[in-house]
This record gives sequence, structure tokens and C-alpha cells, in this order.
Amino acid sequence: MRVAVAGCLHESNTFVGSWTDRRCFVEGYLGWGEALIPVWGPAHHEVGGFLAALAQEGVDTIPIGMAWATPGGPVTDAFFDEVCDRFCTELRRCRPDGILLALHGAMVTPRFHSADTELLSRVRSAVGDDIPVAVTLDFHANVTAEMADLADIIVAYQTYPHVDQWQCGYKAAQLLISALRQKRRPVTVVAKPPLFIPILAQETQQPPMSELLEQARQLEQRPGVLAVSLVAGFPYADVPAMGASVVVVAQGDQRPAAAEAAEELAAALWSRRHQLQVPAYTIPEAVQRGCTAPSTPVLLVDLGDNIGGGTAGDGTRLLEELLRQKVQGFLAVLWAPEAVAMARQRGVGASLTVTVGGTDPRQGSPLTLHGIVRALHDGRWIEPDPRHGGRRFHDQGPTAVLELDDDNLLVLNSLRTPPFSLGQLTSLGLEPARRRMIIVKAAIAYKAAYTSIAGTILPVDTPGPTAAQPHLWPEHFPYARISRPLFPLDAEALW
Repeated sequence: MRVAVAGCLHESNTFVGSWTDRRCFVEGYLGWGEALIPVWGPAHHEVGGFLAALAQEGVDTIPIGMAWATPGGPVTDAFFDEVCDRFCTELRRCRPDGILLALHGAMVTPRFHSADTELLSRVRSAVGDDIPVAVTLDFHANVTAEMADLADIIVAYQTYPHVDQWQCGYKAAQLLISALRQKRRPVTVVAKPPLFIPILAQETQQPPMSELLEQARQLEQRPGVLAVSLVAGFPYADVPAMGASVVVVAQGDQRPAAAEAAEELAAALWSRRHQLQVPAYTIPEAVQRGCTAPSTPVLLVDLGDNIGGGTAGDGTRLLEELLRQKVQGFLAVLWAPEAVAMARQRGVGASLTVTVGGTDPRQGSPLTLHGIVRALHDGRWIEPDPRHGGRRFHDQGPTAVLELDDDNLLVLNSLRTPPFSLGQLTSLGLEPARRRMIIVKAAIAYKAAYTSIAGTILPVDTPGPTAAQPHLWPEHFPYARISRPLFPLDAEALW
């Protein structure tokens, strides 16, 4: 038995005003054939789960390729076509018995509102209808009904922060291997209630999401049902399929059972829609509360500059407020490649004046700051534990630590890097647990790493292309392509 393994993952924010091109994937990961195995095999990622299950079951692995880039603007059509062509050429050449495909589910290109669906369609055209295909999706996928028509098996992560990616890949691989051995094709169905879930309400350890996911696990115990995935969706993409969904995989002769389970969980989600609202603090209020918080470090969660949702990572609104309120002992990480180049040129110990921020005016104006270069680093580290994103090998590019007045620190990096691992800071010799306040440019994903040191967590309602509640920022989210009505954008939506 021979199974092909491939992956192309990108979360595309259509509101950031930039493109994700080939260079972005090279900076993230782009590899072909056997090269992907040493990188993704030991990772806490679905591809690692694929490879582990295949090895355990004695199935021959045909590694095709892997493409991954930090979330950002839509993927260019040119690079998308390049990946699809390479995948399809290799699949036609090797003619596997089955295919394991890691997709995100929220990839967009100028031509395709659901590039994942288009990629699946091209793969299916390349191999025909007889070869079973199993797909893994991110918890933030905007699932289309066509995906279920093209793939035999679809399994999504069920945690946010995503710490079950390996298990997701392992499960998809086991289902595919079982289908091949039994010569029974599973069936996948999708149910989509007309709603999207604001990002803060998507945390899977908190109700109502925790309760809904428990219901999903119970539904998996029904006869004939193989997998139930509650998928929160990605609200920062203006595409027709934007929103939450339920995906159920069942034995091929159990389509009615799959449809019943999907509709039941979707109805439960719809009934809890008014509970899916989580407030956040204003910028001044958050900093004031942080100054009096008895437990430190205080995490100021910069929701509008959530790098894991596609932003630049150089928003200055919170930093400016910390300076205005004369906070001492804070730490902030900013994407600032030009400032890093200056620091590297001047060297450790140099006095340096840099201008940071300004990529997106919604997230603040450029700030000119003066400090001392305290450290320089190549920006690479290894994360041994399961963390959101599943990556083991990390690279934030050449990095500089700048010390400002009042024991305040700026980490300036060259590659946009979400705060998914404390190694981003500890690899620089920093002790984040000893800081008074830390700006975290994220929403929920950071918690897998930062909860262990957090004293107080304050989500901050900053503006930007990842604002926590898009329905309250119509000027930043001029939706034109989504399916309407859609709750909570349309309070009168019915289902």
C-alpha cells in the first residue's frame, strides 16, 4: 500500500492590503519530496501525525511536498498554480493508492475565494475518482460543501489554541488506511448555520465552545459515525463560505446518520449564538488596569494586530499608550526589519534611534524611539512542546533587543512571527516571567505558550484587520462577498 503525503497551508486575510507570494512561503517552508520528512516528521503537526500513522501501519509513504507561510494577505495566483501543478504532476507520476492532504481551509487567491477547494479539485482531476483522499483542516477553515464532494475524509483540529494537530493528522491517516484495507469509501457531509464566531469566543477550553465540542465527541460514538469536527471558521476573509461549520465523516452507507449528526451539532451551535460574544478592554483602560494588577506579568493582548490572523505585527497603539502612561518594565515584539539592519550595523552596546510601525495606519502611526542595543541574534530556535501551529523549527529572522528608558525592552525581528512559543523570547536570553507587562500580538493562540507565565491577561480591543469583533468595525471590514444574512453581522438572521 502506497500513500502520498502533501500539504499547502495558508490563512488568508483579505483585509490586510498585501499579498502572500513565493518569497513568503520560502521564508516559512517550501520543500519537495523527502526533504519534508526531517522537518515535519518530528513536528507536532498534522503532517507529523500522517507520517507516524503510516509508519506504524507499515504503509509506504510517498512524500510529495509541503508549502507553509505565515498568515497574511491572499496568496498570489502564480504561486498557487505552481504548487498545484507540482502536486498534480507528482501524483500522476506515482499513482498512489491513497492521498493525505494537509490544508488550512481559509486560503484565498485573487481568482479563487476558496483556494483549498480549487486545489482539491485539481488533485481529484489528476488522480481520478477511484483514489481515496483524506484532508485535514485548520479549526479556522471556511469550509465549502464542494470540499466534502471532492474528499472522502475531512478531519479538522478541535482545539484552539491548536495543540491537537498531530492527533488530527494521525486520525485522518488511520481513517484512510482503514478505508483502503476494507475497500469501503467513507462519506463526508457539511452543515453550515448562518453565523461566524468572533475570535475571542472560539477558545475551546471555555464555554460554550467547550460544551459544543463535548457534544461533538459524543456524536462520534454513534454507529457508523467516524469523525465529527466543529469548525469555527475565519472571519477575516471576505468570501462566500466565511463562517462556522460542522463536518461529519461516516461509513459510506451511513450518509443519513452523518447528515443527522451534522445538523444536530449545527443546531446546537446556532442555539448558543448569543453566548458567542466576549468583550475586550479599551486601550487606555487596559493599560490602567495593568498598572494596578497585583499579578504579573500582565499580558496586553493586541487583538487588532494579531500576527496569526495576518497582520504586519508592527502596530504601535498599545506601545504608544504604555509610553504615555510611563509604564516601567514592559516588553514588546515588533516586526521592524530596517531597524534590525541598523542595530546589526552598529553592534551590541550602540546607542540607536529607530522608527518603528506605520505599515497599517489603523494600527497606529510610526514611532521614533531611542535605546541601547543589548543583544543580536539569528532569530532561530526549536520548540520541543506542542504549541499552536505545531511547528518545531522556528525562525523570526535576524533579531535585535533594544533597551529603552525605565527598563523597557523592544524585541525587533525581521520576519513576521506570531507569539506561539516562549522560545521567541527565551532564545534571546530574556526572562518574560520577570516583566511587568508584555504586549502579545495575538488573540487566543498564544495561550498554549504564555499561560504558564501569565499573571493577568487583558484582551485589548485595538483596531485593525484582525479586530476582535468585526461586526462592530464596519469601516475596517467592508464585507461584499460573504453569504448574507450572517449572524452577528445581521442580528435578524434566521435558520
